[in-house]
Amino acid sequence: MIEWVNSILQGVLTGGLYALFATGLAIIFGVMRLVNITHGDFIVLAAFVALVVVEGTGVGPFVSLIAVIPIMAVFGYVLQRGVLNPTLGPDLLPPLLVTFGLSIVVQNLLLEVFSADSQRLKIGAFETLSINLTENLAVGVFPLIIFVTAVVLIFAIQLVFNRTSLGRAFRATSDDPVTAQLMGIDHSHVYGLAMALALVLVAIAGVFLGVRTNFDPSVGPSRLLFAFEAVIMGGLGSLWGTLAGGIILGVAQNIGAKIDPGFQILAGHIAFLVVLAIRPNGLFPRTRDD
Repeated sequence: MIEWVNSILQGVLTGGLYALFATGLAIIFGVMRLVNITHGDFIVLAAFVALVVVEGTGVGPFVSLIAVIPIMAVFGYVLQRGVLNPTLGPDLLPPLLVTFGLSIVVQNLLLEVFSADSQRLKIGAFETLSINLTENLAVGVFPLIIFVTAVVLIFAIQLVFNRTSLGRAFRATSDDPVTAQLMGIDHSHVYGLAMALALVLVAIAGVFLGVRTNFDPSVGPSRLLFAFEAVIMGGLGSLWGTLAGGIILGVAQNIGAKIDPGFQILAGHIAFLVVLAIRPNGLFPRTRDD
């Protein structure tokens, strides 16, 4: 019994990482109705940026966030204003095609610069540090930090959306960009800020990914798939729903791995299909009144 409890607990903590993957994607879709195919590759890009900072300066992965966060935020703003904004409109196909092309470009650039070798961000003994809950049950400190970080960031972003002028601009632009423009809100600038905020989360997720597991230029699409599943299970546009979706995905994968190691990823996809069969709009779909 304790082994199953441990699998569920580790799955919940893994869900925190998946929620970090997914929250930026949820913001991009919620504000711009943009399906960003490049999102997973941006997570890997952030991990490689952190790797360059760590190797170039000798600082630890967590300290590297001081540089990685602004780099990714500026990159996101410039990318949105210069490349993605012109593609936005009633037709979802142009931004979908552009982000698909960007995904290919990012993967191949990373492959050219860093090769296909797996990399890892190291934090020493902290990686294996754990807290004993019972004699046979322990919680890793780093996975716990990831989960707490995900909860705190989602709470903070929810406050930004509900309590600040920037959040009101995000919501107004999401509901009706034309009317928001008539009221003096520059929707192109707001979209750029939304992408910058999303890539701040991507920067944090990328560093946590690099510490948690090996990464290489080809792993972006699988991170994108996990993020999509978490967002859709939670309900499009719902940040707390995204956390719930990430937890469901993480728990399903860990239970699947407990049954059979080869069943891990498939179990997550099955949980995704089951949730959609029961709740086609996700667990906590956003409404206009949210």
